[in-house]
Amino acid sequence: MKIDVLTLFPEMFSPLNYSIIERAKKAGILDISITDIRNFAKGKHQQCDDYPYGGGAGMVMIPEPIHNCLKSVKTPNSHIVYMSAKGSLLNQTKVEELSKYEHLIILCGHYEGVDQRILDQEIDEEICIGDYVLTGGELPAMVLLDAVARYVPNVLTGEGSLKEESFSNGLLEYPQYTRPQIFNGESVPGVLLSGNHQEIDKWRKTKILEITKKNRPDIFKQYLKKEKIKSMKEQDLKSKK
Repeated sequence: MKIDVLTLFPEMFSPLNYSIIERAKKAGILDISITDIRNFAKGKHQQCDDYPYGGGAGMVMIPEPIHNCLKSVKTPNSHIVYMSAKGSLLNQTKVEELSKYEHLIILCGHYEGVDQRILDQEIDEEICIGDYVLTGGELPAMVLLDAVARYVPNVLTGEGSLKEESFSNGLLEYPQYTRPQIFNGESVPGVLLSGNHQEIDKWRKTKILEITKKNRPDIFKQYLKKEKIKSMKEQDLKSKK
């Protein structure tokens, strides 16, 4: 998968040179490029921002450098995302969807954002990572990139983990334990030491529901609604038989 990130602060993306992402890059599974938008700005000072029309606080990124930067990396297969607090909220379904694109371009805004004409003419979708505002789009871009990269085939050595992690089934993940068996006086739950996989699976499903209900009641409510609809459909099918 090819991923291009367009930013005014390319040095912020040094974390991509470590761990799983770096291994995937070295293996040729991920092709990630960070492009400095300022290199496409005109003039001695390479200005990339200006005061907003109509007045208001802060500065707005001007369209021409962004347009030229996009033009330098865009292909017919590109899908262009702008990281924005005004965008649709990122979730696991969207992550999986984005991982299927051949070429992903992520535009990082800064200051008060970018000229609206860039969004209208160049961007395929705006994405937000949470209901809060950050100083720029660089951190959200890294979050998106990392989340998407995990779903690219062969990036993770243990592909099975994707099926059981949080949000993969609409709920949160069950607790994990490893050695030592006893730590600070607390032992690993006995069922995990029993070797009875049927009971282990039952315990994990119970914990998934408990944790989701406690930490994300909104998700738990959606789950109950889906289960109710599913049960009604099954009962309807039985009655027709």
